[in-house]
Amino acid sequence: MPKSSSSLPIEIKISTVVAISTILHSADPIAIDAALKQMTGGVSDFFEDEFAVIDVAAIADEAARIDWEALVALLRTYRLNAVAVRGAPAALHDAIRARGLFLDDGSSGPQAGADREPAAAAPAEATAPAPAPVAAPAAPAPVAAPAAPAPSQAMIVDTPVRAGQRIYARGTDLIVTAVVNNGAELIADGSIHVYAPLHGRALAGASGNAGARIFALQLEPELVSIAGVYRTFDEGFPAEVARQPAQIRLVGDRIDISSLGSATRN
Repeated sequence: MPKSSSSLPIEIKISTVVAISTILHSADPIAIDAALKQMTGGVSDFFEDEFAVIDVAAIADEAARIDWEALVALLRTYRLNAVAVRGAPAALHDAIRARGLFLDDGSSGPQAGADREPAAAAPAEATAPAPAPVAAPAAPAPVAAPAAPAPSQAMIVDTPVRAGQRIYARGTDLIVTAVVNNGAELIADGSIHVYAPLHGRALAGASGNAGARIFALQLEPELVSIAGVYRTFDEGFPAEVARQPAQIRLVGDRIDISSLGSATRN
C-alpha cells in the first residue's frame, strides 16, 4: 500500500480565492432579482458558482430590513454563493452570523478600538516633568535617498489557457501570449493583455480598479468585466471590432469597446 507524502492527516496551505462583491443599493428582494436578471441576460452560468461578499455599506440605514436567508437563497439561484457581509451595522452582526455568514471589515483583524473601553485620562499631577534642555546635535552627514520601490511585476503566461482553467494575477497586470479558449477565465487586479485570440472570460480591475483595461489582438470573448461591471455577448461580439486588435475600458458605468487601430489614428 503506497504511503502518503505526508504523515499528517491534514495540511493547510495558502490559496488564492476570488470573491465577487455584490454591492446592494436596495434592500428590496424584488428589485435585486430584477437587476440580476437584467445583468445576466438570462444566462444560467453567468457567475459559475463563484463566492460572493454582500456589501451593504451603501444602504446601512435600511440594512435592518434585509431578510438574510432570502437574500442568500436569491443569490444562489444566480449561482452566487454568499460567504460574507461587508459594511453591516454592529446591531446586525449576530443576525448575520446566525445565517452562517462571516463579517468582512476589509482588514485582516479587528477594527482598532473595537469592544474596548476608552483609556482613562492621566491625572494632571502625574504629568512627567519637562525634560532638561540639551545642546543641539551636530548636523548629520548627508545620506543617500532610499531607492524607489520596484514596480509590481506583471504575471506572464506563455501557454494556451484551456477551457476550465482560471488564472488570477493578484495586485498586478496579466499578460498572456497564447490563445485563451472558450470556457477559460482570466482575472487580474490590473489590466489584461492578450497577444493572441481571446475567446473566454476576462475580468480586469478585479479589486475595484476602474482604470484597468483589457487588450487583445483578436477579441471574441464570452464575457468581459472592468471593476465588477459586466457585459456578455450572447448576440455576438460587435462586428466592427471583432477579430481585430481592440481594447475594453470602463466609461462611467458602461463597458466601452474600441479598435486599437482607430485609437491610434485619433
